[in-house]
Amino acid sequence: MVVEVNDSNFAEIKQSNLPILLDIGATWCGPCKALAPVVEEIAKEYDGKALVCKVDVDEAPEIAAEFRVRNVPTVLFIKNGAAVDKSVGLVAKATLTEKLDALL
Repeated sequence: MVVEVNDSNFAEIKQSNLPILLDIGATWCGPCKALAPVVEEIAKEYDGKALVCKVDVDEAPEIAAEFRVRNVPTVLFIKNGAAVDKSVGLVAKATLTEKLDALL
């Protein structure tokens, strides 16, 4: 299950003991819409091993500012509250799972 993240719940989510894949996008973004089903698949495959989250930059500008997100989609990989890797643009599922596997 993909967890919806916003400015008010992100601090708590960041404290997770699990690695986090954070999909940062926007409703008006075509590549973001194309990436969404891939993120859903990853959420199902990594259930219990990683936290897969989604955030809309228009609804959570503080998160985008915190990580200096300039382009969407941006996928951040967070461990122990800090971004340790990222992917920008529409990328293959294998690229995302490889980065997430490195954190497990």
